[in-house]
Amino acid sequence: MLTLDFHPAGRHFLQIPGPSPVPDRLLRAMSYPTIDHRGPEFGALGLKVLDGIRQIFKTRHPVVIYGASGTGAWEAALTNTLNPGDAVLMFETGHFATLWKKMAESLGLKPEFLGLPGIDGWRNGVRADMIEARLRADTDQRIKAVCVVHNETSTGVTSDIAAVRRAIDAAGHPALFMVDTISSLACADYRHDEWGVDVTVSGSQKGLMLPPGISFNAVSPKALAASETATLPRSYWGWQEIIDANRTGYWPYTPNTNLLYALHEAIDMILAEGLDNVFARHQRLAEGCRRAVRAWGLEIQCADAAVYSPVLTGVMMPDGVDADAVRKLIYERFNLSLGTGLGKMKGRMFRIGHLGDCNELTLMAALAGCEMGLRLAGVPLAQSGLAAAAAYFGEPAAGADRRVAA
Repeated sequence: MLTLDFHPAGRHFLQIPGPSPVPDRLLRAMSYPTIDHRGPEFGALGLKVLDGIRQIFKTRHPVVIYGASGTGAWEAALTNTLNPGDAVLMFETGHFATLWKKMAESLGLKPEFLGLPGIDGWRNGVRADMIEARLRADTDQRIKAVCVVHNETSTGVTSDIAAVRRAIDAAGHPALFMVDTISSLACADYRHDEWGVDVTVSGSQKGLMLPPGISFNAVSPKALAASETATLPRSYWGWQEIIDANRTGYWPYTPNTNLLYALHEAIDMILAEGLDNVFARHQRLAEGCRRAVRAWGLEIQCADAAVYSPVLTGVMMPDGVDADAVRKLIYERFNLSLGTGLGKMKGRMFRIGHLGDCNELTLMAALAGCEMGLRLAGVPLAQSGLAAAAAYFGEPAAGADRRVAA
């Protein structure tokens, strides 16, 4: 039996870029009694969830829900649409783009990795012009899919998906367009239908505020047509059987009933706040965090301000400072969890998550822990980042009423 010898006072601050904190309302929903997944109550729940999640993806087309992590949804996107040996064009923006490429290789596909050289590829977004040029050069149209990550969780870069769609169209190329939104869905503006995406991949544990365990494929008619002739092996991941069962609110296998309860509540919370308001809140939190980092005199991992992430901020450490040692000190001293640097950025940065169930005071507490920890670690700071963030958050939000009641 697992025993914990030390229970620190106060709440734990989970400020990694996912899994994100789960609101009490969702925790309560998960505690509801499990019901018959073939009964009428479940069918009603399923229909509500499926309708709501389409609104989050901004699509009129099917969204397939799996009892799996986002990695499972990556695999489902590839295996439902492609054939062994197919060429796939992918763009290197960080650790998760790299993992998706490795998966494609393991499935017998032939991914080609575009990207900027060296570390620059992990500090900038997808270059639509490079994708267009490569597709124009593919005169035999051997490339069957273009796969990109919307928000690269390892670096804090959010790429322009609409620009990639325009690049594919400008090249006149018929490749499928697949996008990973695992850390951006319900945090950053995303439009599956309008941006002409064929398969959108996502997961439950970031902007949707659930624990890990549910993942998604939003699927276009073009992708569904491709699935009819795709020959990569698939069984559990197959779309059509799930879509057929979903028409009446059910699944062909036992679904994760209690996480679907929570997903229903999460969708209600997000739509009640309004998607545009959710996106604006994330942008505001991100800007406050970046102002703190700049005030400290530290470098932001994302090198292009045009693609700063609203989900997380990567904080670069000065030369000679081990970012993981700083994170460890902050965790042990202040009960605050920050994201580690991944892949090429290991030990060079830490990541502050400001996504999901987060507001100004939550983030201010996290920034206070970071600032105190950086000082304890001997990292030279130019000035107080906490003061810079407080000054920004003390300003009225866009559209806010400036009056104070007498």
